[in-house]
Amino acid sequence: MITKAGSAKWMGGLKDGKGTVSTESTALKDQPYGFNTRFEGQAGTNPEELIAAAHASCFSMALSMILGQSDLTAEEISTTAKVSMDKDGEGFAVKKSHLTVAAKVPGASEEDFMKAAEAAKAGCPISKLLNCEITMQATLA
Repeated sequence: MITKAGSAKWMGGLKDGKGTVSTESTALKDQPYGFNTRFEGQAGTNPEELIAAAHASCFSMALSMILGQSDLTAEEISTTAKVSMDKDGEGFAVKKSHLTVAAKVPGASEEDFMKAAEAAKAGCPISKLLNCEITMQATLA
């Protein structure tokens, strides 16, 4: 089993408070977040952005693995995930993650690539974690 940790500190009320988020690896260390970075577009990170980065990176690795099972090696896989948070009753909920992927895979047919991309979308651990609609646009160069 692999276990990784992230941590957050929060001080103050919802709208006037401030927080920091860190990762065990220290790739993120005391990065600021708050109401303004989450809802008002201010500098700093937010939970949805971190989930999007996790989804994009997990998907890319899964796609590489699945292509490798067919003896295909990607020269490049570029993935962007856009996580959407919508109003849900009195609160909010992440309802969608859309993956946009462009890959250069020598020797791959469009059919083989799309099959691998769909399998990666369904099978990457972060996709399995998310309880939301996951859509994708994939392009083979």
